Amino acid sequence: GGAAAVRRMDPLVAAIDQGTSSTRFLVFNAKTAELLSQHQVEINQSFPKEGWVEEDPREIVQSVYECMERTCEKLRRLNISISHIKAVGVTNQRETTVVWDKETGEPLYNAIVWLDLRTQSTVERLINKAPGKDKNHLKHKTGLPISTYFSAVKLRWLLDNVEEVRQAVLSGRAMFGTVDSWIIWCLTGGSKGGVHCTDVSNASRTMLFNIHSLDWDPELCKYGTGCFLLKNTGTTPVMSDHGLLTTVAYKMGKDEPACYALEGSVAIAGAVVRWLRDNMGIVKSSAEIEMLAAAAGTSYGCYFVPAFSGLYAPYWEPSARGVICGLTQFTNRSHLAFAALEAVCFQTREILEAMNQDSGVPLTQLQVDGGMTANRLLMQLQADILCMSVVRPTMSETTALGAAMAAGAAEGVDVWSLSAGHLPRITSETYDPQINTDESESRFARWKKAVQRAMNWETTDTTEPCCNSNGTRH
Repeated sequence: GGAAAVRRMDPLVAAIDQGTSSTRFLVFNAKTAELLSQHQVEINQSFPKEGWVEEDPREIVQSVYECMERTCEKLRRLNISISHIKAVGVTNQRETTVVWDKETGEPLYNAIVWLDLRTQSTVERLINKAPGKDKNHLKHKTGLPISTYFSAVKLRWLLDNVEEVRQAVLSGRAMFGTVDSWIIWCLTGGSKGGVHCTDVSNASRTMLFNIHSLDWDPELCKYGTGCFLLKNTGTTPVMSDHGLLTTVAYKMGKDEPACYALEGSVAIAGAVVRWLRDNMGIVKSSAEIEMLAAAAGTSYGCYFVPAFSGLYAPYWEPSARGVICGLTQFTNRSHLAFAALEAVCFQTREILEAMNQDSGVPLTQLQVDGGMTANRLLMQLQADILCMSVVRPTMSETTALGAAMAAGAAEGVDVWSLSAGHLPRITSETYDPQINTDESESRFARWKKAVQRAMNWETTDTTEPCCNSNGTRH
């Protein structure tokens, strides 16, 4: 057809979406925002010790190449020339830390994933050195509390514990970066002239970056994977009094102002489902969890706080651990599946409430995207627990679409217009709350009680009552 032939000439923009659990490469039409082709590869995580989470940087880059090749094969089968791809955007798991040798191009250690807890003692040391032992001591510059989550403390750990890293730093061969930097360096030539760069939104998560001057901070440089909710606060950074992070959302060009956001991280939304699948064998696939949960229709008073590696926003409580409360002899795996989905919704609500308090502008509806949004039951639950409408785009890969749009609008590419009149109309479906507010409130109050039960578990404090050698209690 004539129309199809014309469409085939449209400029295309691609996005590399390198997440904690998988890598994707997606190609969009810059005129219609239509997703033309994509490929996805799962990434292996290793857990060398309890609380440690690592990924192989070589595997990450390999997965990017594989996704690109497969996607391009699919395009060729659709008779679309890959020469129409005018730019590639990158969106990535943030904070995850890679250190590599710029001469050999080889990683000096596995990537330390954002969830990793090995830096807990480093963090305690930094907080104890801070004036007033205040974990928010650097927040006025970085927008972040001192926490295991951010790259600076991971880098500190690598310098203190990995001989190869220390040697490479001494001989000036070490390069440090978040996953975006590592991928871009490899794709632009690696040891043969690769470009070492990042952008403000990744840099603002290292704890080495001053979000006001938008530059690396000399004082901070001495110092040192999930469900994320961001609320765009415009060109002024709003500081949180409720345990949220202030972060750089985007900066669309070198002369454009930076836009900031308040952010809360649920830390492990997808991971809960993975845990039920891989560790517990309760479900065989992520899709099955929806069927199981729907079969129960309720958690039967069971609450699941998946604080596998502590609680993130708004608590910032690294010593918390997971708990399942309210078990009775009636509780079965369907109730557990339901409680796991509910946990994601409760955590989102906690963050939303903190955001509403910080920004003073209450949200009236929640816009969602990403893989978990395919789960219809989860979307309905989210609306019920938030007591507000949840809107999900029919094409759920909006993160990758955003990265592609930003790349297509870049200076010198200019194939994608971001002015309001040119933005694509995205079709979406809306989930409205279906239970009464009282029931929703009482369930949320129960959840908060469960969260208190999860707190202060992994403490170094040995003054708790324990058994002495003859088995009696002190």
